[in-house]
Amino acid sequence: MSETVVLETEVKSPIERVWHALTDPATLSKWMLFKSNDFQPVVGHRFQFRDAPGWDGVVECEVIEVDKPRRLSYTWMTEGQGNLRHATVINWTLTEVEGGVTRLRLEQRGFRPEATQEIGGAKYSWTAMLDQLQSLLAAA
Repeated sequence: MSETVVLETEVKSPIERVWHALTDPATLSKWMLFKSNDFQPVVGHRFQFRDAPGWDGVVECEVIEVDKPRRLSYTWMTEGQGNLRHATVINWTLTEVEGGVTRLRLEQRGFRPEATQEIGGAKYSWTAMLDQLQSLLAAA
């Protein structure tokens, strides 16, 4: 059995703008903790998130689903507790709501139940990144 981190928010921005923020490499670097990436929204594309402040690690990823502008999924491989490789899957689901609002759901699934440090870190980091995304979209 595995654990899943789930976060949901409503963004006061049209679905196409939110999709762009999730899939454009330059825009990703503005709201994610990672300041560089080589992301492309193409199934099978392997990419990395790099250059996070205070962390010299790299997140290895592969795009596994693209359903523009509603769903995006990719693998997420990092070093976990005790230097064990830790593989999870990121799922983004976007739903249009009235008034130019987009409901955004993030799931990161596949955590080992005993990986409490990774689960807590994921919740903390994704919450901070979603706050940054909200601010970025509100300013544009």
